[in-house]
Amino acid sequence: MSQTTADTRTSGTALPSDKRLEIQRVLAALREDGYISDEDVQRAQTAVREQRAGVDIHPLILIANLKFRNLKRGDRELTLEALTLWLAHRCKLRYLRIDPTKIDVPAVSVLISQTYAQRHRILPVAVNAENVIVATSEPTDLRWVRDLSKILRRDITIVVSNPLDLSRYTMEFFGVTRSVRGAKDQREENKSTSMPSFEQLVELGRTGEVGADDHHIVHIVDWLLQYAYEQRASDIHLEPRRDVSRVRFRIDGLLHKVFELPTPVMIAAISRVKVLGRMDLGERRRPQDGRIKTRSPGGREVEMRLSTIPTAFGEKC
Repeated sequence: MSQTTADTRTSGTALPSDKRLEIQRVLAALREDGYISDEDVQRAQTAVREQRAGVDIHPLILIANLKFRNLKRGDRELTLEALTLWLAHRCKLRYLRIDPTKIDVPAVSVLISQTYAQRHRILPVAVNAENVIVATSEPTDLRWVRDLSKILRRDITIVVSNPLDLSRYTMEFFGVTRSVRGAKDQREENKSTSMPSFEQLVELGRTGEVGADDHHIVHIVDWLLQYAYEQRASDIHLEPRRDVSRVRFRIDGLLHKVFELPTPVMIAAISRVKVLGRMDLGERRRPQDGRIKTRSPGGREVEMRLSTIPTAFGEKC
């Protein structure tokens, strides 16, 4: 079985081929490639010396925070995105902007643990029977490739992604998957102990008597609402089906599938949305309308209109 590796050899300053990026080598390579000046290098070195001990900041993030002028692009700022593109080109690898609407989150999040992903600064973004595409912000440290290829029994294709995006989506993908699993496990436990239904447990949250599983559903719904806002989705569709239900966003007039949930978890998520919209939780046979007032991550007030429609597999929202 073959593994994809990066060719980090280049003329002049070479980036390491078996360990994480080092700020001094990154600065030297950027200077050599004409992106920054000698003065910029000195300023960055001063920032490194002043950095608090024990704080592990990715070199590209540190450089981007200094807001240097991109000497290759006139007066444009040397952004983190530009730095990531440069790094991918330097390592002769493909650059990938992570788009969760195009990723099967449940499928990729079971391939490795969150701890493993964070340790190596990697995140699987696609998988099939023969290959796994893995995004990394450390394309010079590929010591994990051989072992992971053996464990997964698939070839590994490496792409380079923005370190902030990689960190954020690692947290989100594993977090929401963990919540879905926890909600599903809790429902099975409720069945075996004759506790109230999943929908009833979510309703208890309104009076403060929060069920042990309620935080899983809260996390799932909060993530979906926040992500829909960030993607500028005009509509959110929560669509229950026989076994696996789906979440779709309408973006620029087109519907995109963004997530799949076990149907019992979807029903509980819709119940959570109904609670937020002050709808009648016990009414499932007639269409209902409601609205939610919330705040965006930036603090702007946002109002969302809700509609539920009965279907053969539960309410569609």
